[in-house]
Amino acid sequence: MLEQVGDRLWLAEGPIVDFYSFPYPTRMVIARLGNNDLWVWSPVKLDAALKGKADALGRTAHLVSPNKIHHLYLPEWHAAYPEAKLWGPASTIARFPALPFEPPLEDSVPAAWQPDIDQAWFRGSIMMDEVVFFHRPSQTAILADLIEAFSADFLKTHWSWWQRPLAALDGITLSKPGPPREWRLSFTTRAPARAAREKVLGWPAERVVMAHGEWQRADGHAFLQRAFAWLGR
Repeated sequence: MLEQVGDRLWLAEGPIVDFYSFPYPTRMVIARLGNNDLWVWSPVKLDAALKGKADALGRTAHLVSPNKIHHLYLPEWHAAYPEAKLWGPASTIARFPALPFEPPLEDSVPAAWQPDIDQAWFRGSIMMDEVVFFHRPSQTAILADLIEAFSADFLKTHWSWWQRPLAALDGITLSKPGPPREWRLSFTTRAPARAAREKVLGWPAERVVMAHGEWQRADGHAFLQRAFAWLGR
């Protein structure tokens, strides 16, 4: 259920979910901070086995939604860990007015995880913003939808014949990774996103973990450069 992918960093694969009739895999990340608290990013469906594995790692202290569509299982994790702090950008918080979120995530890194995790806020789109993270101990960049990289095997197995060509057109395949084309086009103001990209490219990323598609175990910096080329100069 949990795979250790670096120093104090684990990931778990969740179920495939329906996203406007397109099958999408889900993936979460757990980082153990220097104080042994757990930082849980984009939680997947919680069951007894996953909860037991997480509890064995430490105290779940932070539940993090990176953008407004990565919240599907956030309420059930909050119910299981009511003392954990909830985090997300303002766009996520607006969807859950009854939940006790911390102040919105932006460019500034919360003191709770600043020694271990950096972040960059991609904004300027009329569609959606996203906070991207970098786990320093494992040199891992962590992204939700800003980079999708579906393999040919996954598409052949889970997407229908008419859906597969759309993945290539959208630029979300392993050979041409990135955000869906409609999201790229929605960045009507690109300067903030380009500034965030420069921050990301300044990280010494060895690995890149994304929520959707094949995550990168090596050469992370080169992968990020290629995946963010669409932003231009």
